[in-house]
Amino acid sequence: MRKIINSAFVSLDGVTDDPRPWATFDSGSAEEAVQALNALDGFLMGRGTYEYFAHVMPDQTGPYADAINAIRKYVFSSTLESADWNNSTIIREDVVAAVTELKHHDGSDLMMYGYGRLNQTLLAHDLVDEIRFSVHPVLAAGRTADGGQTLPLKLLAATPSPNGVVALTYAPTSS
Repeated sequence: MRKIINSAFVSLDGVTDDPRPWATFDSGSAEEAVQALNALDGFLMGRGTYEYFAHVMPDQTGPYADAINAIRKYVFSSTLESADWNNSTIIREDVVAAVTELKHHDGSDLMMYGYGRLNQTLLAHDLVDEIRFSVHPVLAAGRTADGGQTLPLKLLAATPSPNGVVALTYAPTSS
């Protein structure tokens, strides 16, 4: 049986929505993203994620763009009229039943990005097998619609405890 893997970005102060203004990337994170995509059989997306990627990625090239453009995409939406991006299929019926069926197909794992409604629905029905949080060293909750700044931080220490809590110590990058 395939696993459903959720991959989400989170700021240190818990922001998970629209990481574009605050997420930080380097060559290592790009390589990891490509490796993860190349190991998958498909990608699960809600309408918002689909619309963002379908608008941006088809004209992009490079290892990440090539991988995400080529992968099979299952788009869960009752309102999206068409999905013209390469290898995209709209699934309008019962999300839980559709994902349960996809999990039982032969093949490699399936992934979804973000921590939105699709993920919350799948978590509520015990369909998510693994959650990968990429914690970004920034305080983003104070950002504003008028372009307010985020606060970038540098990691000073990370200490995991036996119960799974990870104590993180950061300082502003200006310190």
